[in-house]
Amino acid sequence: IKSRMSVRRFSTVARSLYDRALHSVVKIFSVAASPNHVMPWTTKYQRESSGSGFLIEGQQILTNAHVVADSSMVMVRKHGCPTRFMASVSHMGNDCDLAVLHVHDASFWEGMQPLPLGDTPYLQDKVLVAGYPTGGDTISLSAGVVSRIEYQHYSHDGSLQLAGQIDAAINPGNSGGPVLAQDTCRVVGVAFQSLQNADNIGYIIPPPVVQHFLAETQRGREYSGFCKLGFICQSMENPQLRAHAGLRPGQTGIVVRKVHPLLQVASLVRPGDVILAMDGVPIANDGSIAFRGTERVNMLFLLLAKFHGDTVDLTVLRDGAEQTVTVPLERVTPLVPPFVSHHAPSYFVFGGLVFVPLTLPYLREWGTEWFNTAPRWLCTRAQGTFQTMPDEQVVVLSQILLHEVNYGYDGLSQRVVTHFNDVRVVNLPHLAALVAACTDTFGRFRLADSDDMEVVLDLGAARRATPEILQTHRIAAAASRDLADPLIPVPRTQAGPGPATVPSTSSEHTGTTMSFSSSALHAPAWSPSIVTEPRTFPRACRPHSNLLPTHAACLPAPVKSAAGLFSV
Repeated sequence: IKSRMSVRRFSTVARSLYDRALHSVVKIFSVAASPNHVMPWTTKYQRESSGSGFLIEGQQILTNAHVVADSSMVMVRKHGCPTRFMASVSHMGNDCDLAVLHVHDASFWEGMQPLPLGDTPYLQDKVLVAGYPTGGDTISLSAGVVSRIEYQHYSHDGSLQLAGQIDAAINPGNSGGPVLAQDTCRVVGVAFQSLQNADNIGYIIPPPVVQHFLAETQRGREYSGFCKLGFICQSMENPQLRAHAGLRPGQTGIVVRKVHPLLQVASLVRPGDVILAMDGVPIANDGSIAFRGTERVNMLFLLLAKFHGDTVDLTVLRDGAEQTVTVPLERVTPLVPPFVSHHAPSYFVFGGLVFVPLTLPYLREWGTEWFNTAPRWLCTRAQGTFQTMPDEQVVVLSQILLHEVNYGYDGLSQRVVTHFNDVRVVNLPHLAALVAACTDTFGRFRLADSDDMEVVLDLGAARRATPEILQTHRIAAAASRDLADPLIPVPRTQAGPGPATVPSTSSEHTGTTMSFSSSALHAPAWSPSIVTEPRTFPRACRPHSNLLPTHAACLPAPVKSAAGLFSV
């Protein structure tokens, strides 16, 4: 009898949640073409995908960033309605894999109800995952419990954020759907990824991360991401390390190893300082803090309620004495960006040499195990490196389009370019400007990670050869549109007077044509001579949008750092 009553109570709760979901959860359809970071003058094939989302206050739809990433068109459909409504992306946070959509058609909102956000769920709390997973076209509910709350790498861009693990089924198409508490009918998470080759391990974005993202978008400015302190620390679990640092028995903390030189924290915190506490909360030797009694969580949890411009008080042990320093929270720009958005990848072609900035999306072109298959000297630069000057980039000679002007250099691709004619290269625009302004007979590109080998070109011959190389490889421009004119003649692709034009299928140029001339070199969004193969999901964690067909863009795997080192 008790069993029947329990089943009946669960059925009543499930029915209530189901009715609530019918008026709140929507199916999202996205059409996208991802950038091609190997051949940055093209995009990959157009693909269709679907995911889930739900209504929040203010007539907004919350979903995952990876559901609508690189989209040229987004549509939503509510339950019981055959019509797909056009939607636009209002805000996107790649570091937390969240996005906000807006539908302008007023009829869409009729009968729809927003779902309220709840609190971070406790272990073993019962939850229901609502969404539109693969296997059907109507809304689906899956039951489960919360298994753990801890920091995990988000597979969309590899960032470390608070996440919840549940044992409810999270399948492709569930991405962006709400995870509802069975007892309160409130949203306690957003489904976003699962662990492959494992049973019933799914991950949700908990309310503190969602609330920070929404609060940031409501501040009336561009989303700037989550706060970081701007230094790299080492755990102090080894007693000899603690003794050497001067920690007394009972004292715990983490030791600073590297500080971002361009931030204010560089004048306040030094390498060798031991961080004992943050805002009065003691930090353990493994970098964790107490959380809800007996639980523990990464010290980054203390920054979830803070925004750029706020401050944090650090208790520091320096030269055997404790002191408190107030550190302002600034935007931390990594040397190797984890995500490239809002524009096509940057590139510069000269004499058949293709130069690009090093980014994590570029490294992911090596596949799901890029941290094992990409050149080790490139992977090393993606781990725990800060800019030493504003706008600094790692410039890579990504490939060499063979021509007699560059013959013999084909084995020197995938190398970092450090100097041009003995001038240090700061970033890709700087390199393009150096090449354009050079009046010497020869240009020397010095390469790192190759015993300082050099690529030497006759600049006059390289300038004359570049248009031919571009035409041979169906490349409409020698540089991406975000770079300055590198003063290279542009080949005509059609007869007759006037600038040449190429078709564009990118999200920001659909249905238009673009022109280019010697005064403005722009990159096309499409090249008819290049066909790219579909990439696959990472083996470990993958976001769950339902791709049609089942191909998917390669998504980031976590950057593996040295044992005991972590960025804060």
